[in-house]
Amino acid sequence: MAQPASPVTDEPLSLRDSVSKQRLFAILGSVMLGMLLASLDQTIVGTAMPRVIAELGGLNHYAWVFTAYMLASTVSVPIYGKLSDLYGRRPFFITSMVLFLLGSALSGMAQDMTQLIIFRGVQGLGAGGMMPIAIAIIGDIFPPAERGKWQGLLMSVFGLSTIVGPTLGGWLTDNWGWRWTFYVNIPVGIAAIAAAALTLPKQSRHRQHAIDYLGAALLTLGTVPLLLGFSWAGTDYAWTSPMIIGLFVGAVVLLVAFFFYELRAAEPIISPRLFKNSIFAVSVAAMFLTSIAMYGAIMYLPLFVQAVIGTSATGSGAVLTPLMLGFIVSSIIGGQIMSRTGRYKFLALIGFVGGAFGMYLLSQMDTSATNGLVVRNMVVTGLGLGVMMSLFTIVVQNAFPFKQMGEVTSSLQFFRSIGGTIGVAILGSVMSSSFASNLNGTMPAELAATMSPAQLEALKDPQALLSPEAMEKIQAMFTQFGEQGQALFKQLMGAIKLSLAASITELFMVGAVTMVLGFVVTLFLREIPLRQSNTSAAAAALGEGLAELTAEEDQELSAMHGQPAMSDKPA
Repeated sequence: MAQPASPVTDEPLSLRDSVSKQRLFAILGSVMLGMLLASLDQTIVGTAMPRVIAELGGLNHYAWVFTAYMLASTVSVPIYGKLSDLYGRRPFFITSMVLFLLGSALSGMAQDMTQLIIFRGVQGLGAGGMMPIAIAIIGDIFPPAERGKWQGLLMSVFGLSTIVGPTLGGWLTDNWGWRWTFYVNIPVGIAAIAAAALTLPKQSRHRQHAIDYLGAALLTLGTVPLLLGFSWAGTDYAWTSPMIIGLFVGAVVLLVAFFFYELRAAEPIISPRLFKNSIFAVSVAAMFLTSIAMYGAIMYLPLFVQAVIGTSATGSGAVLTPLMLGFIVSSIIGGQIMSRTGRYKFLALIGFVGGAFGMYLLSQMDTSATNGLVVRNMVVTGLGLGVMMSLFTIVVQNAFPFKQMGEVTSSLQFFRSIGGTIGVAILGSVMSSSFASNLNGTMPAELAATMSPAQLEALKDPQALLSPEAMEKIQAMFTQFGEQGQALFKQLMGAIKLSLAASITELFMVGAVTMVLGFVVTLFLREIPLRQSNTSAAAAALGEGLAELTAEEDQELSAMHGQPAMSDKPA
């Protein structure tokens, strides 16, 4: 079998070599500011939402504040990625931040819940471009062989925001009011936009491109009902209700139409042919499974710590600090190891083993769990999950030519978001059903006999039990029983804790199983050498698994690097 040719050494290793070190760090700073802006917003806003509801009302629309943001950001991710490939990263990175800031300013000025939901959608449209383009910019600057240490650092921003966000959101809400949880984005965003405008390279595209408008429309129209179906199923509507079935059927029809249309599109938003590359297909499946476990832990660990152990927290995200510290450490260290060794498959397998072991440890907790035990288990889980968050991005970027970097990066991010949304929806529905069943089994018969059907129904929402107001109402119900009321209330709390512990730890076991499945999927991951350069010569040197560049694309790519095209070089 012929050996791959050695990379050509007279070409620049990357765009990094054409800029000064000072400008390089300025570019990295602007990219990290953009990432921080997108990731910090969600955790800050979550802390302020009780105060928002108190002022604007509309408790029945509470979930839409997050749903509108999630829908807009998810469906726009692949569109931004493709457009940035066609016309350059800089204009779309800046545009996405401008949209995000516009949405932030309007959200801060919202006068009712309907306005807030609409303006959060505007914010989401901006957020959809910030993270994937930021990751693609790192790919533009550094070749795959060096990308790990920088993208690992970039992904650690996500973990840091989860730690800092709740505390900052609580402080802003208490001292300046909830509107400042949105306004705080503006000075940070202006700094990020200015830094991006001054530092990011202008990569001009000279070819005419056909924008895939119909493909973008079909993707949006298919994804929105899919995400709404999973968001509403089991909570607002039954899984078998006409609304949920209708949403899923409509989503399937539109996404199938999208698939077949994209096969014929000149420059598709997400090309189905990407899945012909086994590296891409395995990476998407692995990240999909990782997202289910990760978002399951992020959603339900705070519920376990606060409702079962009884630990108070200024914001639910503050509970996750040990998980995110493990995430940050392994993300950085994993990136460094990948850059130094050039190998990624063994790292991914180790990450899945660590994540599965951590989720298993979480699944073994019960009402006797201590804070120290929970912290240990969260750190182990975070160490496993953090390795993979930047790893698979680099893997898919390395498996395709430079000109497709935005498309493959955003496509992976898109399926990661879909996996998180679907996973959280299914896990939430399973937990609610399991909790109700466990509560019926653990509640003493004499206690159940004293409560009306309406009172028993009110106890079936475990999330509501974290509300001090809800707990006061429940306790007030037992005052009618006189001296015996307090004893009955304690029995109820004991039954609730046992039921919650059993239900939540069942979900962690599901997370452990998904990580094991991710390990099995990753066994089929083909490992090819990490490119030492972003140029076409290095891509061609890898041979199998990389699409060939046409002469015209070779000219375009080489022009971006200020070098002669391969076809122009002397033999």
